[in-house]
Amino acid sequence: MQFIVDTHTHTVSSGHAYSTVVENAVEAQKKGIQMLAMTDHGPILEGAPNRFFFSNLRVLPKEISGVRILKGVECNIIDYDGKLDLEEKYMRNLEFVLASFHDICIEPSSKEEHTRAFVKVLQNPYVDVIAHPDNVVFPVDIEKVVLMAKEYGKLIEVNNHSFVVRKGSEHNCREFIRLCKKYETKVVCGSDAHIAFDIGNLSKIKTILEEESMPEELILNTSMERFNLYLEERRKRIETYRGICLNEHSK
Repeated sequence: MQFIVDTHTHTVSSGHAYSTVVENAVEAQKKGIQMLAMTDHGPILEGAPNRFFFSNLRVLPKEISGVRILKGVECNIIDYDGKLDLEEKYMRNLEFVLASFHDICIEPSSKEEHTRAFVKVLQNPYVDVIAHPDNVVFPVDIEKVVLMAKEYGKLIEVNNHSFVVRKGSEHNCREFIRLCKKYETKVVCGSDAHIAFDIGNLSKIKTILEEESMPEELILNTSMERFNLYLEERRKRIETYRGICLNEHSK
């Protein structure tokens, strides 16, 4: 199993990361990573960039050091109705959107409320991934989240950084993988790198996926063909949504 896409990375713009997008891309190229999602934190997190940062990502080239850069964000879920800290108008021109819980942005609640928030987020046409859903601070109904991701054509993340900073997450991570395998829900793998040296560091993920015999066709990060197919499906999904919004507005 060889990973050629890293779908969760941070730059110095996140406020608590230590490398630039160029440094990350150079490191990715060295490690054989062909596509890199730049997913700095949403604006509610202390030290994160403001909303206009995400509008201005258009100035970035499509490729840096031969690595395709996906312009994205890791949005913070800020209420249990699935509200995010980045408004739709700022997400329209992004290419990849993660959404996640951080306990410094929202007070942990009940399993039912955490699950409800994830389901609402999965209904957001701009959101692609539920990031580090294995967080034990925010327990969820894992089966329901996996089924809803399948229904809405969204992705579940397996996060390599969880095993370092979210202690106790491995059990939940394995359960997500088992249920994604059972229901054929696609997953993506992110290093959640906060410094260039961790770009493409998916070693723990690889071990767990292999131990759980996860079918490779459900893992987008090992195939540019599969990943580009998802991006095309994403484009069509958002076009359809925006077309519906325009029709309703014109009535």
